[in-house]
Amino acid sequence: MSTTTTLPAPAALAGAELVLHGVRLGHPGTPPLFGALDLRVAPGEVLTVVGPSGCGKSTLLRTLAGLLPALGGRVTQDGRAITRPDADRALVFQHDALLPWRTARANVELPLAIRRIPRDERRRAAAEWLDRVDLSGHATRLPHRLSGGQRQRVQLARALAGRPRCVLMDEPFGALDAHTRTGMQDLLVDILGESGATVVFVTHDVDEALHLGDRVALLATGQVLPVPHPRQRDADQAPATTALRRRVLASL
Repeated sequence: MSTTTTLPAPAALAGAELVLHGVRLGHPGTPPLFGALDLRVAPGEVLTVVGPSGCGKSTLLRTLAGLLPALGGRVTQDGRAITRPDADRALVFQHDALLPWRTARANVELPLAIRRIPRDERRRAAAEWLDRVDLSGHATRLPHRLSGGQRQRVQLARALAGRPRCVLMDEPFGALDAHTRTGMQDLLVDILGESGATVVFVTHDVDEALHLGDRVALLATGQVLPVPHPRQRDADQAPATTALRRRVLASL
């Protein structure tokens, strides 16, 4: 019996619902970072998360990824408890975490190889994703021969090549210069607009949070606020956006 699998057809992808009910975040053996957290991320929503350093933003992502158990409460995806990592949820880090001995193409293929996708199919998927992130001419390069922005694009392609239903992003553009960061934000908007995946995006940059998010979660206060003009750069000076920016900054 064959143990290989095939990638789902594009139409099969739909974002997953993530729910935290009475969740206490932290590491085993330590006190919770704050009180019980209730949060629902709707299918296909982009939720940005801001808060001061040490408030639990990265811990939240690792708990949603299934890498770190909650200290209390219940964490679910589509009503099922999250107890371990799953191919449905991709985690993207600030530092690209590419394997230095694998080419850009081989790095993008990695999650597909782990799932035993046939070689021809994963090669085709990697080529398509490298083309989507404008790196088709760099497929055979090792990570040390790529710029920081190019490595992040490879990481994004690797995360999305397996068609996850949730993408958990931990300050993925924080180490990039302003110009490259803006380009990566625009690239992410274009790709996620097509994918339908649910996104939880942690950032220290308030303007980034307000540009990318449908809603923004203020983790230190437990508030979740709608963004009036998500993904519209020309709305950054709109009264509703500037009022929300002031409110977010005050929470920090």
